[in-house]
Amino acid sequence: MEGYKKEFVDFMLDCNVLRFGDFTLKSGRKSPFFMNAGLYVTGTQLMKLGEYYAQAIHNTYGDDFDVLFGPAYKGIPIGVATTIAYSKLYGKEIRYCSNRKEAKDHGDAGILLGSPIKDGDRIVVIEDVTTSGKSMEETIPIVKAQGDVTIVGLMVSLNRCERGKGDKGALDEIKDLYGFDTAAIVSMDEVVGYLVEKGIIDDELKGRIDAYYEQYGVK
Repeated sequence: MEGYKKEFVDFMLDCNVLRFGDFTLKSGRKSPFFMNAGLYVTGTQLMKLGEYYAQAIHNTYGDDFDVLFGPAYKGIPIGVATTIAYSKLYGKEIRYCSNRKEAKDHGDAGILLGSPIKDGDRIVVIEDVTTSGKSMEETIPIVKAQGDVTIVGLMVSLNRCERGKGDKGALDEIKDLYGFDTAAIVSMDEVVGYLVEKGIIDDELKGRIDAYYEQYGVK
């Protein structure tokens, strides 16, 4: 596993964003781990988060895109931080865009925040984590409605490596449904392997994680 991925796992733990215990997910699944990107709250944390996303996007999709689209709400600060980091790390000005949950009819009117999206734009969508793909059902029509654009791909921070609505993983389902690539900074398989090696995940917790993936993991 690349060095920046190991650093990112340590970063998630240090920020208390990735936790182990007993959690009930929005889907109703009982999970031994939980990731909450809403806990990145300081300037330093957001700056580092943006840099990890920028590295992953650069390594996966290169520089041939124009806009980072961060869906409301958690995608907004992630998109802003990553746009800044991309300029700093790679010297390319990427435009930032997000959506509002409710369209505004005065001042900066419309459903979008940040840069308008125009014909010919190439877009990378950026999110915290995708379990069921439900957010993409809302996001992709908004992006596509803005003009003749190309969605290059989706980048999330953590691939939970579990089934979405069918037998495939959520990221693979999104790829099949919409026809663009999907990727994550790190996968839960990588996280578990690294933390077992470091002695942070013991045998008891590893057994509960294995049991969870026996039930919900991608076959």
